[in-house]
Amino acid sequence: MTAGKEDMQKIEDLFQGLIESCDPYCDEKELGQIRKAYELALDGHGDARTASGEFNICHSILIAKVSSEEIGLGATSVIAALLHDVVNKTDITLAQIKKEFGDTVAILIEEYTKLSNLNTKRIDVNSEKFRNLFMTIVDDIRVILLKLAHRIHDLRTIHDLPESKQEIFIAETEHVYLPITHRLGLYKVKSELEERLMQYLYPEIFQEISNKITETKAKRKLFIDEFIDPISRELILQDFDCEIKGRPKSIHSVWEKMKKQNVEFEEVFDLFAIRIVSNSKLKKEKTDCWKIYSIVTNIYTPNPKRLRDWISTPKASGYESLHTTVQGPNKKWVEVQIRSGRMDEVAEKGQAAHWRYKGFGSAKDSQLWLEQVRDILENPDQLKFDQQKEPIRSAKSEKIFVFTPDGDLKELPLGSSILDFAYEIHTRVGDQCNGAMVNNKIVPIRYELNNGDKVEIITSKNQSPKLDWLQFVKTTKAKNKIKRSIQEQKYREAQEGNEILRRKLKNWKIQFSDEAIDKLVKHYKFASALDLYSMIAFEKADMNEIRNILLEKGSTEKSKEEIQTPPTVKQKAPADENFLLIDETLDNVNYRLAKCCNPIPGDKVFGFVTIGKGITIHRKSCPNAKRMLEKYGYRQINVQWKDSENGAAFQATIRITGEDKIGMLGEITNVISGDLRVNMQSIKVDSKKEAFTGYIKVIVKDSGHLDELVHKLLKIKGVIKASRIDK
Repeated sequence: MTAGKEDMQKIEDLFQGLIESCDPYCDEKELGQIRKAYELALDGHGDARTASGEFNICHSILIAKVSSEEIGLGATSVIAALLHDVVNKTDITLAQIKKEFGDTVAILIEEYTKLSNLNTKRIDVNSEKFRNLFMTIVDDIRVILLKLAHRIHDLRTIHDLPESKQEIFIAETEHVYLPITHRLGLYKVKSELEERLMQYLYPEIFQEISNKITETKAKRKLFIDEFIDPISRELILQDFDCEIKGRPKSIHSVWEKMKKQNVEFEEVFDLFAIRIVSNSKLKKEKTDCWKIYSIVTNIYTPNPKRLRDWISTPKASGYESLHTTVQGPNKKWVEVQIRSGRMDEVAEKGQAAHWRYKGFGSAKDSQLWLEQVRDILENPDQLKFDQQKEPIRSAKSEKIFVFTPDGDLKELPLGSSILDFAYEIHTRVGDQCNGAMVNNKIVPIRYELNNGDKVEIITSKNQSPKLDWLQFVKTTKAKNKIKRSIQEQKYREAQEGNEILRRKLKNWKIQFSDEAIDKLVKHYKFASALDLYSMIAFEKADMNEIRNILLEKGSTEKSKEEIQTPPTVKQKAPADENFLLIDETLDNVNYRLAKCCNPIPGDKVFGFVTIGKGITIHRKSCPNAKRMLEKYGYRQINVQWKDSENGAAFQATIRITGEDKIGMLGEITNVISGDLRVNMQSIKVDSKKEAFTGYIKVIVKDSGHLDELVHKLLKIKGVIKASRIDK
C-alpha cells in the first residue's frame, strides 16, 4: 500500500512532535542532523510497513521520541533510533551511516543489532545472567537504553504483533527491562510496563481492579477535594507556590498491596496518593519540603511508622521525596508525597531529568551522565546517588556469557575456551570434547569464546583428557576435572602394571615387597612407584633387566615371616601374625598398620588400597579417614580383627596431664610396669606452672587392655586427664 498525501502529513506531524521534544535539549546543528537521519530513513523505508500495518518510519520516529522524551537520551541516540533498522531492512549500509553521521552512531546501530540477535527464549530461567550479558556485550550503555525504548513501544502495540513475538517481548520486559527501569528510577515508565505486563499476563484481575477503581472515581474525587482544601488554603496563607495533585495508585500497585497484605480491594487503605509539588529555588527546596510536611501533619494526624525521608538520603536512582501517611476525613488513610519541581521531574523521568534540569553544558556532561547510568546498572545495591560525586568508571567485565543450543546461558571467565564450556556442561562432555560448533562454524577445543556465542560441543568416544589441556583452560572446574581424569587414568595404568609385576615376581620366586619396589624406583630414578608401574603397563620395561636388578647381591628377597611382620609391632612377634581378616574375596594379601593412627585389636578399622604398598589398615576415627574415603571411596576394603590368643602386641600412645608434684612420675611408671606389667617403650614429660603433660608409648594386647591401663592411670591422685592419641 503506497503512502498517500494524508499518510505523509501524518508522518511529518509525528516527526515534528519528535523535534519539539528534542528542541529544549538540542542545538541547531543537532536538530539538523536529526532531520537528516529522518529523511535518510524515510527514503530507505519508503512505503514499507511493520507486521501491525504501521509504516516502518513511524515505528522508528515513535521509538526515537520515547528515547528522548521518556528516557532522556540526546541527539546521538535519537539519530540511532531513527536509523536502528535501516541496515537490516533497506539498502542503506553501515559504512554509509558512518560516513554521514560518524563512528558513534554507526557503533550504536551495530551493537543494537547484536543485542537484537540474542536468543532470549530461556530468559525466564537465566534472568540475572541475561541482565549481566546485556551489560557486558555492548560497550555503549545507550544501546541498552535504546532497546528499552523499543520495548516500551512494543508493549504499547503488543496485540498487533505475532503471538510468538508477544511471548518473547513479555519475557524480556519482565526479566530484563523492568528491573532496569527500577534501577534507573524511571518510575513513570516502570509503572506503565508493570500495568501492561499485568494486562497481558493477568487480564481478568487487571480488568476487575480497573472496574472497581472506575466505580469509585466520583467518590474519590469528592474525598480528594475535601482532603486538599484545608492544605491548599494554609499553603497560600504561608506564601507557598505549590501544585497539588490527587491520583489513584496504579492498578499493579493496588494488586501488589492486596497480595502483600492478603486483603480484598475494599480493604486497601491507601488507594490513592496526594502529591504536593513546590515551585522552590534549588537552595530552599529541602527546607520548603519539610515546612510543607509540617503544615500537612498539623492538619491531619500522621502515622510515624510510615514516614519515608528520601530527601536527606536519596535512593540509588536519584529519587528524592518525602512520603507520609496521614488520617484524613472519615478516618481514611492517605499517602502524601512532598517534593520540589526538580525532584518531581527526576521522580517521573529518572536520572536523565537531573541532568536535563541542570543542563548538558558539554559533551563531557553527557558522557558523565552515561557513566553514572552504567554505574547504577552494574551496581544496583549502592546506597546513595550523589549527584556531585565523580562517577565510578566501570572497568571492562572479566566475565563472558555463552549460550547452549537450548538457549541456556553459561557464565565463564574472559578468555575461556571450548573446553571450559564443555566442562561447565558435564565432566563426561569435557573429557570427550573434540571441538565445537560456534555460531554454526566448526572450531577446535582451544578456540577462545566471545560474549554471546552459541556453542554446541562435538564429542568423541576415543577422546580423553591430555596434560597439555591444562595450558589453555581458564576455569578452576575444568582444571580440576582434567587433573582428576589424568590421575585416575594414571592409577588404572599403574594398577595394570602392578599386577603384571606381581605375576612376574611370583614366576621368578621373588617376594613382592616395599624394598623390591623401592630398589627398582631408585634404579630407574622415578619419582614414585606409579611411574614404574606405568612403564611396565605400556611395555616399555625390559622384564629381564628388572629380574637381574632384583637378583643382584643384596637382593630384597626375604622370608614370608619377615615380609608379613607389621611395622608397628615392636614386641614379641606372634607365631601366627595374620591377625586381620581381609575382605572374604581376597587371599594372601599384604597389609600393614597405618602409622598415622596406630590401630590395635578392638578398634573399628577399614583397609585402604595403596599404590605399590598393598593394603593399609586405618582406624575409622583416623584423622585422614574422612578425606581418603570421600576422595577414593572405591579403594576401601572391609577388614576385621581375628580372635587371637598368641600374644600379639601393639604400640599405642597415651597423653597424660596432671599436677607436677614429687613422686608423680614414679607412681605412673609403677602402675604401668608394676600393676599391669605393661611394657613401656618411652615416656616424655614437660612441666610448666605446677602442671605436667606427658606422652607415654606402651605395648598392649588390644583396645581393652589399653582402656584398663588408662582407667588405672586416672585413679592416681593428681592425674587430671589420660587418653589415647593418634601418634
